[in-house]
Parts: sequence; C-alpha cells; structure tokens
Amino acid sequence: MRSQPFDRNKHVYRSEAFVELVKDAVRFFNGTPIHQIPLAQSFSGSGVYALYYTGKHPYYLKYSELNRLAYNYPIYVGKAVPKGWRQSRVSHLPGSTSKELYLRLKEHSRNIASGAGLEVNEFACRFVIFEEEGSDMIGTIEAALIKLNRPLWNTIVDGFGNHTPGSGRFEQAKSSWDVIHPGRLWAEKCKGKSKDEATIIKFIEEHFRELGN
Repeated sequence: MRSQPFDRNKHVYRSEAFVELVKDAVRFFNGTPIHQIPLAQSFSGSGVYALYYTGKHPYYLKYSELNRLAYNYPIYVGKAVPKGWRQSRVSHLPGSTSKELYLRLKEHSRNIASGAGLEVNEFACRFVIFEEEGSDMIGTIEAALIKLNRPLWNTIVDGFGNHTPGSGRFEQAKSSWDVIHPGRLWAEKCKGKSKDEATIIKFIEEHFRELGN
C-alpha cells in the first residue's frame, strides 16, 4: 500500500456524541450530593471529585461568597483511578472492594489539616464513581471540570495534590500551595527556589477578578 499525500483533516477526530456524553457526565456530577470532609463512611470505587471551600481564610473569601447558597465553584478538582489504570491493568468492576476515591479524599483531609490557616470543617466535596467501561471517562471528566471551573488549587496555587517526591529527590521547589500553607513535613525538605508568598497572593487576586467576570 502506497503512502498518501499528507492531509491533516483526515487525522482530526470529531464527535458530537462524545461532546454530549461529556456534558451529560458533568451535569450528573454537578447534581451529586455534597458531603463534609473527612467523610464519615468509607466506600469502594474510583472516579472524579471536587472540593469546595466555605471558610474565612482571607485569601479565599471569594469562594465563601460564591458558594454561600450553592456549591458551584470548586477550589480543587481531582481524580482517583483504579489500580493499574495507567498500564491498562484495571480493577474497576462493580464488585471491587478497592477504595481509591475514598482514600484520596481521606488523604486530602489530612493535608488540609496540616496546612497552616486551613480547617477541614470548612471544606466539602462531591464526587462521581465510575465503574466498568465508565472508568475510561475519569481523565476526560476531570479535565472538563477543570477547564469549566478553573479551580484555584489546580491552576494558580499548584501543588495541593502532590505526593512526597521520595528519598533523595528533594531538589525541586516547594509548591505554591506549600508556600502559603506550610505544614506538610515532606514539603519542608524541598530545596528549590519557590515563588514568594506576595507573588502568589497577587496571582490569587487576579484569578478571582477574572472568575467574577
């Protein structure tokens, strides 16, 4: 078979059905119940989640205002994937007892509790559990929610979802989240040059001005 002349249009995939599927999943996500963290009951499954702030921290008062009547503005969106997901060795059946999503939210509760100026009881979450073929949607829906909501801790104040880099790998800079909310012991070991807090605060203020438009 001979090679054909290059035509970019023949390589571009478009599907209105896929677009509608993503919109439907986002609508379902936005209609799921709100729960305070840490969650009172464990559960199995993996999926996508969002955290909402309603406290009095001076950097985030805008979120308290926006979420006063309804939880529409997440401060963070994330995902918890099945074991082996990145290598396509997945365990996502309805009967699975794995608790990736619950454990991820539990980990976030601990990180919030350790971060200076934050109180766990000022945060709530909502989430969607994806099973069977639906687990293939996890990354797509997470990306769609981040693009739609521009959560502060996904965009401007990066690093909330980070894990310890491991022994001997602390040459990297401390994340913006760890600069303004110090307390995670492993983050204090990071030796790289980080943004200063004044610069981060300026970016936060700009973010909220844009979010209000």
